[in-house]
Amino acid sequence: MNFDLRLPIGIMFSFYGVVLVLYGLLGDKAQYARSLGININLVWGMGLPVFGALMLILARRSAGKNDGPDSK
Repeated sequence: MNFDLRLPIGIMFSFYGVVLVLYGLLGDKAQYARSLGININLVWGMGLPVFGALMLILARRSAGKNDGPDSK
């Protein structure tokens, strides 16, 4: 049984990304006045699930290669 670290990393980054998107959308808008009005939680919240999805795709591709009849 092979353990691929990309799977939990992908799940974790995707989860935190969704949490940041929700916080960026539903949070207090006044706190972004100090950052020139940039909603950094929303920006990074959209980027983290992309990275998480990439990790999940790579983990799935790797698992497909190891499932063959001659894999050890």
